[in-house]
Formats: sequence, structure tokens, C-alpha cells
Amino acid sequence: MSGSGENILKTPTFAYGSPQAAPVRKIRVLGVPLDMGASRRGVDMGPSAMRVAGLEARLEALGHQVTDGGNIRVEIAETQALGSKSARYLKQIAETCERTAEAVVKALEDGVTPLVLGGDHSLAAGSVSGVAEFYRRQKQKIGVIWIDAHSDINTPESSPSGNVHGMPLAALLGLGPERLANLFGYSPKIAPQNTVLIGVRDIDAAERENLLRAGVTEIYTMRDIDERGMRVVMEKALRAASKGTAGYHVSLDMDWIDPEDAPGVGTPVRGGATYREAHLAMEIVADDGKMLSMEIVEVNPVIDEHNRTADLAVELACSAFGKKIL
Repeated sequence: MSGSGENILKTPTFAYGSPQAAPVRKIRVLGVPLDMGASRRGVDMGPSAMRVAGLEARLEALGHQVTDGGNIRVEIAETQALGSKSARYLKQIAETCERTAEAVVKALEDGVTPLVLGGDHSLAAGSVSGVAEFYRRQKQKIGVIWIDAHSDINTPESSPSGNVHGMPLAALLGLGPERLANLFGYSPKIAPQNTVLIGVRDIDAAERENLLRAGVTEIYTMRDIDERGMRVVMEKALRAASKGTAGYHVSLDMDWIDPEDAPGVGTPVRGGATYREAHLAMEIVADDGKMLSMEIVEVNPVIDEHNRTADLAVELACSAFGKKIL
């Protein structure tokens, strides 16, 4: 397999906003019920909540071929040692990320698109590493579209909480922690010029410094979305993530969306994307046709309202995989 999109059964050749149908894909769902990276518990039930919301059937209704690969094995926090307070449960999270990365590589080798369900965002160190490794073997790079209220670029040295779900982007860009950064024996996994942050609105001072140190410049805050509009932001983001790459991974943290529409998330922050802005972003991703893989994280059924957030997560997955209004 060349990595040029052969995991997509029909290669699209259309511009943003075109009414042409999105490519039919083979999709493998992978659950990662991980909640050791966060202080607030409950996101380990996120994969089940999204499955209950009808993920597989709703994607199949779009014409895709969907299989469920089950859940990646995750240790139970209460049975594990906390480890360093600057990176709590780092050993166990890294082991989960290793298993996640291998499962993602296997999916891509099988010619299917991985759709990873979280779990907290620390799992992205594994999922993105798996995609990057698959394409590295073919001498290609990948981009990342990081859609999140937070930049997740803290390190154990800079983190005020020691929560590893605030560190996966730092790991992928080679800043650390080393245990996460060096999956598959090399670092970094992604280049800063192909790394795009969208919707951020809660970044601490240390993270600003880490963004500068890593060389990430494609950062679109909620103010950028307010001023420029979602379409302009997404088109710029997708161009940056695609430049010189085989395509991009979409990492969607549900706390990107305003808590009015997505109340059941690990770390809610007011002032997020609206329901329609979120769908528009995913629709533009589908129109672009260069998404290699996707994950949806931080759905917390414990604090959700009648599974609203999981249902919205499934709706957004459908939009990313080609569902249109007309």
C-alpha cells in the first residue's frame, strides 16, 4: 500500500463545499476506555456511550463498511500506582498508547480507516503515533488537525496538574514526556508546520511558551473563528495540514464545543463552537477528502444529559465521514 489514500475505496477529486459525495470507506472502530490522564473520572465510559448512540449503524447508513474492533485493554486506575505527581499514571498511559498505536497501524495495514473513541485525550499520543508510523514506513509524513478548547502541550515540567491528558501534543511534537514521545523508537511524530490547532480558548502561560518552542504557528483560537468564520479557518487549517503530507489525522475533543451543546465533557470551557459551527467544520473535512484517521475524545457520560454529548459526537463523526444536509 502506498499511503496515498488507498484505504479510501473511492478517491475524491473535488473542492471545498462541492456537493459531490464523500468517499465510501472501510472503517474500523477502536475504543480506548482510558481515564487515567484526567482528574475527573468517567470518560472511560465514552466509547460505550458513543456506541449506544448508534455510531456503527449511522455510519453504515452513509454507505460505509464498518467493523468494531472492540476496546484496547486499559488498566483500572484503582489497581495501579499513581507514579510521579508531575505525570500521573504515565507508565500505564504509555502502555495503553503503545497498544493503541499498534491497533491503528494494523487497521491501516488492513486498508481501513481507524476511528478511535475515547477516553481522555492522552490516548492521542498512541493513535497519532500509529498513523505516523504507518506512513513513515512509506517515507511519508502526516498532518494533524487538533480541535480542542486546550492546546494539550504541557510537559511534566510545565504542567500545573500532572494530568497527562494535557500532554499528548507535546509528546507528538517531541517535547516530552519521553515515555510517550518515543513510541516506535523515534521522535517527533509530526512536524510543527503540519500541526494545526482549532478552537483553543484555554491556554496557560507555559503552554504558550511550549507552542513557541515547538514552532507551531497554525493556531486558530475561538476569536479567529468569530472574526474570520469557520469556513476560512478550516480551509487554512486543511491546507497547512496537507502540505507535503499523505493527509491528516483529525483529533476531536468534545470540549471544543460550547457546554450548552456538549455538557458531558471532561473539562468544559464556556465560549466554544456552536452546534452548527462544529458540523460545518466536519463537513468541510469530508469535502476535502484527505482525512486519514479520526478520534473523538473526552465524552463523559457521568456528567452528560441523556447521552446528549455522545449523540452529538456520533453526529459529528457522520458529518466528517460525509453526511450532508442535501
